Amino acid sequence: MPGLKGLFIPGPTNVPQAVRLAMDISMEDQRAPDLPAFTLPLFEDVKKIFKSKDGQVFLFPASGTGGWEAAMLNTLSPGDKVLIARFGQFSLLWADMCQRMGLEADVVDVPWGEGVPVEIFAEKLKADHAHDYKAVLVTHNETATGVTSDVAGVRKAMDAANHPALLFVDAVSSLASIDFRMDEWGVDVCVSGSQKGFMMPAGLAILCVSQKALAMRKQALMRRCYFDFDDMMRTNKDGFFPYTPPLHMLRALRAATDLLLAEGLDNVFARHFRLAEGVRQAVDVWGLKLCAKEPRWHSDTVSAIMLPEGFDSAALVRHAYTAYNLSLGMGLNKVAGKVFRIGHLGDLNEIMCLMAISGSEMAMRDMGIPVEAGSGVAAAIEYYRGAAAKAALKNAA
Repeated sequence: MPGLKGLFIPGPTNVPQAVRLAMDISMEDQRAPDLPAFTLPLFEDVKKIFKSKDGQVFLFPASGTGGWEAAMLNTLSPGDKVLIARFGQFSLLWADMCQRMGLEADVVDVPWGEGVPVEIFAEKLKADHAHDYKAVLVTHNETATGVTSDVAGVRKAMDAANHPALLFVDAVSSLASIDFRMDEWGVDVCVSGSQKGFMMPAGLAILCVSQKALAMRKQALMRRCYFDFDDMMRTNKDGFFPYTPPLHMLRALRAATDLLLAEGLDNVFARHFRLAEGVRQAVDVWGLKLCAKEPRWHSDTVSAIMLPEGFDSAALVRHAYTAYNLSLGMGLNKVAGKVFRIGHLGDLNEIMCLMAISGSEMAMRDMGIPVEAGSGVAAAIEYYRGAAAKAALKNAA
């Protein structure tokens, strides 16, 4: 089919031309004497995306799942107890990894459509007088259900209980898209990936680690090799890597980081809210519901949209792809067949979001889902027009 594919899954996201061009280079010498002039400033600028001054960035050739593993291998020991909530496919997978790695995971099951239960975490932390919990794990943005959790609230609960556990955050689908403040929120390890807010191909696990968490590696008893922080730190300090790095991906990361910093992180977050809100306006006019049960859980990077009873969301996603060249996200695990997902993050603007909304409308009408033609598009248009007018007034002032 001619024309561009409409890519509106919640990752991988669209890759800007500047990032694509940055990767289109000849192979480089990973031990070249001038490489540190490139890598050392990159490490420092990536820290700005985490809003961290004191943390240390690690770049592993891996997915976000590899980032999870690196975080735990370098800070915990077999049998350590961790606290984690399970409320979607990715928090479920993180909890599963904890158990498979020999950790004792205290898993709090939460209805899918809600986020981390800060009040329950607060009670558990307050009751843990022996400080058995060595880490508290938070999935900041649950991609499967379109739910964002309150990381700052979890830190407040930990501080109120005077609990020394490490705070780990999965920010794979939130970093560089939704407000995240590593130092201010007292996050000890933040895990992200290249293929979402960083607007790159998949393949790079991007971590930022606090000095407190780095110190824990000296007593952590998990066996590690490829993901060993020590190996990275010994070579990264001079601008090199312990093994051959994917330099084309680092060049892409440089370009993506430049784009984000040039736009300004606060502007990036405001843009993602604006685009997401337009999608939410469309969903409301369609007469449908989000999987996220309350506005406080709404994600600004992905909307998981519930279909009426009797309709199969997997069939809708297949039809949108084959009929209209539109990629939407499928429902996963407990919400498989019940929701379809519109990813609205990364290199995206209002016109692109309208493509996702109009294509979804056409596919739903083809499937017999009772939505009025043009209704969601019209609602989003009016919201985006109003938001643009407000932005113009603000800039003029």
